[in-house]
Amino acid sequence: MPMLVLCLLCALAMTAQPALVGSMSGSEPAQQEELTLLFHGALQLSQALNGVYKATEAQLIKARNSLSLYGQVLGLLGKEVSQGQDAAQELRASLLEMQIEEDGLKLQAEATAQALGEVARGQQVLQEKMKQLEVQLKGVWLGHVRQEFEALKAHADEQSHIVWVLTGHVQRQKQEMMAQQQRLRQIQERLHMAALPA
Repeated sequence: MPMLVLCLLCALAMTAQPALVGSMSGSEPAQQEELTLLFHGALQLSQALNGVYKATEAQLIKARNSLSLYGQVLGLLGKEVSQGQDAAQELRASLLEMQIEEDGLKLQAEATAQALGEVARGQQVLQEKMKQLEVQLKGVWLGHVRQEFEALKAHADEQSHIVWVLTGHVQRQKQEMMAQQQRLRQIQERLHMAALPA
């Protein structure tokens, strides 16, 4: 830009040189005043152009800084989005593992419930046999019948103990399933929050 101003001043000086020669040879003094005004105008024009150049340069520097800052912000946002996606992926993997565990617990609970039902039916049959033997023993108390009765009673007690153990096992499995479902709900809520736009 300063080169443009210098070129403009040189051109004005070369244009004005014949006018100066003419004025020295006795032409009108008005031409010299016009020449002075012309130089003054050229000087003001060069100052104005210099101010415009500096203002434009300052705006360009400011715009460059703003673009750099904008690029940094975009980089940080991209990093946060990537981290959020990684966290969501980990949560999905955890959710899948917990669902598989829950399915396994359900299968175990179903198998245990079925076994418990079979034991309960066997215990009911034993109790009915014991009642029949008790009726028989009321009339006749023979050693063989009494031994069979005692064996059946011991077997019934053992079955009752198995039912009690299985019932406790089923209760524990229910508690584990409830805890698993609670964890699944928490993970689903975290996934939902992670999927919401910022």
